Amino acid sequence: MQNQQRAANGTSARDRLSNAKYTGLLLVAVAMTALAASSQLTAVPAIDTGRQPVMPVAQPLSQAAPMAVAASAQVPAPSPIAQASMALSQIEIIVGRNDTLDGIFRRMKLDLEDLATLRAEPDLRRSLDVLRPGDAIHLTHMNGEVQSFVRRLNETQTLSVTRGSDGFRSSIVEQPLETRIGHAYGRIDSSLFEAAYAAGISDQTALALANIFGWDIDFVLDVRHGDEFLVTYEQIWQGGNYLRDGEIVAAQFVNDGRVFRAVRYRLPDGTVSYFTPDGRSMRKAFLRAPVEFSRISSRFNPGRMHPILNRIRAHKGVDYAAPIGTPVRAAGDGRVVTHGFNGGYGRVVVVEHGNGVSTLYGHLSRFATGIDIGSHVRQGEVIGYVGMSGLATGPHLHYEYRVNGVHRNPQNVRFADSAPISADRREDFAATTAPALAEIELLERVRVASIE
Repeated sequence: MQNQQRAANGTSARDRLSNAKYTGLLLVAVAMTALAASSQLTAVPAIDTGRQPVMPVAQPLSQAAPMAVAASAQVPAPSPIAQASMALSQIEIIVGRNDTLDGIFRRMKLDLEDLATLRAEPDLRRSLDVLRPGDAIHLTHMNGEVQSFVRRLNETQTLSVTRGSDGFRSSIVEQPLETRIGHAYGRIDSSLFEAAYAAGISDQTALALANIFGWDIDFVLDVRHGDEFLVTYEQIWQGGNYLRDGEIVAAQFVNDGRVFRAVRYRLPDGTVSYFTPDGRSMRKAFLRAPVEFSRISSRFNPGRMHPILNRIRAHKGVDYAAPIGTPVRAAGDGRVVTHGFNGGYGRVVVVEHGNGVSTLYGHLSRFATGIDIGSHVRQGEVIGYVGMSGLATGPHLHYEYRVNGVHRNPQNVRFADSAPISADRREDFAATTAPALAEIELLERVRVASIE
C-alpha cells in the first residue's frame, strides 16, 4: 500500500515536473511564433516532451508576448535639449499701422519683463522702438519667455537678439549690397515700357530713361516706331540674389533718326546729374510737360472754338488729359505769385521764374501741402493735383507758358540749357565719364554691325 502510494506520489511529481516543463516550453514556442509572424522569422519546431504535441495557437502580438512587446516598445526618453526644443514656439509678426512693441508683446502674451530688459539697453532701444508698417519680426519664445528676437533694420543690417545664460545678447548682422553693371538694348514697336520689358529692364529704369531725355524728347508725342535705346545701368545684388535695378550710368536714345547720348556725373556737392559727352547739361530750365499725361486733349490754338462757351476763344496753353489726383509739378525753379480760385481757370497756381517767364497751372482739384503765395519751388516739385475745377469738360491740366506776358506754345518753345560742366571740372568730367561712354560706343558698334 505504501509502495503504491509512493509510486503514485512519484508519478504525480513526475507529471507536475513534466507539466511545468511543457508549460514553459509552450510559452517560449508561442512567443517565438508571434515574433516570427511579426518579423517573418522561421517558426520554432515542436519540442518532444513525451506527450502528445500541442500545436501553438497564433495570437496577436500584444496578447501572445507581452514581455516581447514591452521590450520592443521601449524608446529612449528625449534629452533635455530635445525637450526644450519641442517647447519652443516660433512666430513671425508683420508690423501694422500704429503697432508698438508693447502692444505686440501683450497681444502675443509674451513676457513684458523681457521687453523692459531689452529696452533698458540704450543702444538697443531705438532699434526696437522704431517700427514701420510692413516690417517683419521673428520671435522664438518658450511659454512667453523670449529666447530670440530678429528684425531687419534696413536693407543691409539685421538686428539679432538671443537669450544666454547671463542674459540677452544683441548683434547687428551686416548684409552688404553688391553693385554690378548691366547692359540693355531695346527697339520700340508700341511703347517704351513694353520695349524695356522685352530688353529685361524694369519700369523704374525705363522711367529714369524718359526723365533723362525728357527735355529733348516728348515720350508721349515724339516716340516713333523703330526708335532704339542703349542703356548701361547698375544692378543691385545681395548675397548672390538680384534685388533691383540701380541708377543709369550712361544711355543713348535714337528718336526719329536723331541720336541723343547722356552720361552720369557726380557734382562736387554730391548731387548726380546727366550731361552730354561734351559736358552740356541734359537738364533744361523748364520741363517739357509738367504732368504725366495720357494724351493732349487741346493744343495751343489762337482760333479754337471753346467747348463750353461755344464761341471762338483763343486757347493760349496746352491741355494735358490725366486722371483726377495726378501730381502736377513746377516746370522750373521759381516763386508762387498766384494761388487760389480764378473764374474759368478754377483752382490755379502761377509761378514766376525770372527773366520775364511765368507758368500757369489751371483746373486743379487741390493744392499741394505747403504751397502758397510767396512759396519758392524747385523744378519737378509737386504744386497741385489734376482736377476739373472751373470751366472744364473733363479732368485735365491747363498749362500756359508766358514770356513778358505774351503766351508761347509750351510744346515748341526752345528752353535754355542748365549750367554746363564748369571749366575747372572739365578734366575730371572727361576722365570720370570716359569708361561709361566707351561702353555705350561699343554697344552702338555691336548694334550697327548686327543690322549690317
